[in-house]
Amino acid sequence: MKIDKNTTLKIAKLSRIKIEEAEIDEFSKQLDAILNWVDQLNEVVTDKVEPLNNVSMSTLTLRKDIETNEDNSKNILSNAPDKLENYFVVPKVVE
Repeated sequence: MKIDKNTTLKIAKLSRIKIEEAEIDEFSKQLDAILNWVDQLNEVVTDKVEPLNNVSMSTLTLRKDIETNEDNSKNILSNAPDKLENYFVVPKVVE
């Protein structure tokens, strides 16, 4: 689908967007690219896919919680600008 100047101006008017004369060609190209992308989505075969009408109905796969007892404090504090023992040093914010 080719978006022309008049269509771009009509879309801008309906969406209450003020565009300059120099921007019309660029917006027309962008709108055309968007509509071409949507046309590509129509080519995807979704005959065997059931529509999802509620996200809460889908089930998420669970993973096992794995406990690790590693001490990563030195690695975490390696990028800290200021540290004291195993703690971040920050400016006082409450008086």
